[in-house]
Amino acid sequence: MAAADGPVPAARFRHDHLMRSELRAVRTGGVPVVVDLTDECAAFVRGETDGLLHVFVPHATAGVAILETGSGSDDDLLTQLDHLLPRDDRWRHRHGSPGHGRDHVLPAFIPPHASVPVLEGLLQLGAWQRICLVDTNVDNAQRHVRLSFLAG
Repeated sequence: MAAADGPVPAARFRHDHLMRSELRAVRTGGVPVVVDLTDECAAFVRGETDGLLHVFVPHATAGVAILETGSGSDDDLLTQLDHLLPRDDRWRHRHGSPGHGRDHVLPAFIPPHASVPVLEGLLQLGAWQRICLVDTNVDNAQRHVRLSFLAG
């Protein structure tokens, strides 16, 4: 339908697609960490149809990344974040542990969300891709992750 034809009639929209969403607790231990969430995400969408998995962390100091883990990339990421965002007194945001202001800048580099296509209940990740929580905030030993599935 061309834009000149006006708005799309409401009858064209399907209202039978609902979003399923759950909030999960993740223990990070109060140390900078990359936590692999892939298996939990795969279990969440297993048995679904086609759609999108959306992973969101409702925190001002954590992010979600898709990267290879287990080969050192997760540790490399934390090391590079330490170089890019040093834990020192340069930060204007000064509550919490020393250098905590850098944790509040983290989501500008590693966003607090990621979306992954799902086909026939399977995550459509590349061979080495993993869905990970990235948390450098040592002031909080537990985080939450919201998993949402939107059917296509």
